Amino acid sequence: MKFPSVQVKVLLAILVFSLLAATRTATALPSYARQTGLACSGCHYTPPELNPAGRLFKLLAYTQRMDNNLVPAPSSDKRRPALALLQNLPLGAWFETSMTSVQTKQPTTQNSSFEFPQDISLFLAGAWGDHLGSFLQVTYDAQADHFGMDNTDIRFAKKTKLDGKDLIYGLMMNNNPTLEDPWMTLPAWGYPFIAPDAAPTPAASAILQGNLAQDVAGVGAYSMWDNHLYGAFTLYRSDHIGSSQPNAGTGASYNISGMAPYWRVAYQESGRTNVFEAGFYGMHMSSFPGAVSGPTDDYTDFGPDFEYDRTIGRDVLSVRGTYLRENSTLNGSIAGGAASPGSHHLNTANANVEYHYGNRLSGAAGWFLTSGTADAMLYAPAPVVGSRTASPRSEGIIANISYWPLQNVDIAYQYYAYTRFNGASSNYDGSGRSASDNNTSYLLIRYIF
Repeated sequence: MKFPSVQVKVLLAILVFSLLAATRTATALPSYARQTGLACSGCHYTPPELNPAGRLFKLLAYTQRMDNNLVPAPSSDKRRPALALLQNLPLGAWFETSMTSVQTKQPTTQNSSFEFPQDISLFLAGAWGDHLGSFLQVTYDAQADHFGMDNTDIRFAKKTKLDGKDLIYGLMMNNNPTLEDPWMTLPAWGYPFIAPDAAPTPAASAILQGNLAQDVAGVGAYSMWDNHLYGAFTLYRSDHIGSSQPNAGTGASYNISGMAPYWRVAYQESGRTNVFEAGFYGMHMSSFPGAVSGPTDDYTDFGPDFEYDRTIGRDVLSVRGTYLRENSTLNGSIAGGAASPGSHHLNTANANVEYHYGNRLSGAAGWFLTSGTADAMLYAPAPVVGSRTASPRSEGIIANISYWPLQNVDIAYQYYAYTRFNGASSNYDGSGRSASDNNTSYLLIRYIF
């Protein structure tokens, strides 16, 4: 049965409001909550947005516990190391189902995609020992019909004193640059916190905007001094999950030459009702496109970010923003006929404001803009995904409302409105499609347990 877009929106609205009326209690028991004895609201304004306690929990390698739940073990000596086993494994899971409706359907496809499930994730998330813990996610992708590695962050952390002030320091391994960050501004955890996988997306994005996610392996170190000054440094190497080793790079868009360094510094001020963070981050990468030899594409991403959270009674107002500049020299892509000669750049900006009504309801609105060097080879005309003008410019707003009838049940509705898409407002792809044709309604229901 074919549904006109107006009817779809009415059905989505009815479903949202009927679910909002379903329950009024509040509790949650995912693996971190089991470990700490705290509800989800102990570490989140609303998941995944961390409050100050949640940021501290992450910095301390996810190891804080309600009590010592390690199996008793004999003390170690130089010749006999101790055995540290948990009484309960830190396991968790989530189940997501969604419906996505685009204002004008993509050619030859059915609109109003209902995914049941959209995905299922399994987590090994929590303490492994006194100083070692993880956020390790394995996700079933319904469209690919298989499980695969998702965001993974494993940490070792300790706490000491420096100049009479608390110093937290640690080592980490992860598979997604910016995943290590404790604030909600950078791409891995930034707004929008949910997104459809059945809607058109702009063609251009910087490498730090998820283009390396789950395709690299990184080892790094971090520290937080006096709850003010934060620094992190990670080195990344390509790690194409699902491909044979040693890596041949065939078919991979990015094959890191040597190591790709990622850096992050931030300053935080925390008060009784106000938390403010301002920082700077970046990455440099030389990469072979589609091989492990030959000329490279070189990328340098860098930019500032900020986050401000103000507590108003039992509510919280959050304002966040980030800007990212990418300078690139694409000698490898030029040699392969995939880009035009000359230097390239991208500019991306994102800003959003969110109001948390307690920890049950939140509403947010965000603005985004991508612009940069026009290139008829990188951004060629093609139905839906291409660019008639060879420009990467896209702009729009994203509105989101999330309701948590239980602290482990999320019902969210999101709307994308584009004013420009791949370089133009009308006929942007050379096949008659307008930017507003890609406006998207997205309803998500997530159960965490």
